[in-house]
Amino acid sequence: MSFSPLTRRLLAAFAAMALVIIYLPLALVLLNSFNTSQTFAWPPTGLTTEWWRAAFSSSGARSAILVSVEVAAISTVIALVLGTMAALALQRFTFFGRDTISLLIILPIALPGVVTGIALANAFLTMFGVKLGFGTLVVSHATFCIVTVFNNAVARLRRLGGNLEEASMDLGAGTFTTFRLVTLPMLRSALLAGGLLAFALSFDEIIVTTFTAGTVETLPIWIYSNLFRPNQAPVVNVVAAALILLSIIPIWLAQKLAGSEESVASAR
Repeated sequence: MSFSPLTRRLLAAFAAMALVIIYLPLALVLLNSFNTSQTFAWPPTGLTTEWWRAAFSSSGARSAILVSVEVAAISTVIALVLGTMAALALQRFTFFGRDTISLLIILPIALPGVVTGIALANAFLTMFGVKLGFGTLVVSHATFCIVTVFNNAVARLRRLGGNLEEASMDLGAGTFTTFRLVTLPMLRSALLAGGLLAFALSFDEIIVTTFTAGTVETLPIWIYSNLFRPNQAPVVNVVAAALILLSIIPIWLAQKLAGSEESVASAR
């Protein structure tokens, strides 16, 4: 498809505008993490690394980051197992109520976070009599993380079909052997994308976390509670800036792995 010069210029302008809207606020966060002014005066009155030293020495920030990573990692593992199994069951088998079950699995991601948080808190406290804490937080995050893995796995299974799996079983491979040698390699990039998205959703979730965390403090809660405290806003900016820089690593790895898989597929 070819475009006229005017169309190409318009598309380039819109693309540049979108990039500015997305990345200008992120650039301001990075700049303010070095701003000497605690009120983020513009233009900056000077640059300093004092806030970075304060952030790295903050035990509250380190503890909150560790809790968020632990919750996100465990929730992602649970989501990868349950989401993949649910996708295989609903995509490879036909049974009564399949569409209803698929809707019920996807529903948590569509519900408002406040509704989900209140429902889970009521269930934990009244129905199960469980004290809110780390365990309830992991279960709560897994409920919407499963959806991201499920959607990615279902989309990949629909595109691939079941011919290769049927051929494997016709040649004598059992169910688990076929899954390990055929199905799982085909799903690898989809599960990687779903896992990264699930980890990101869990890591920055605050609404459901507020209702189900109890006394556990994750990084979003720590940021929200410290943002308006005296002398803490610059430290919050440093933490946010560090997360922006660190988020580049998993995205780069995902692109490299996806590119490697595409190269292998084209070679075949």
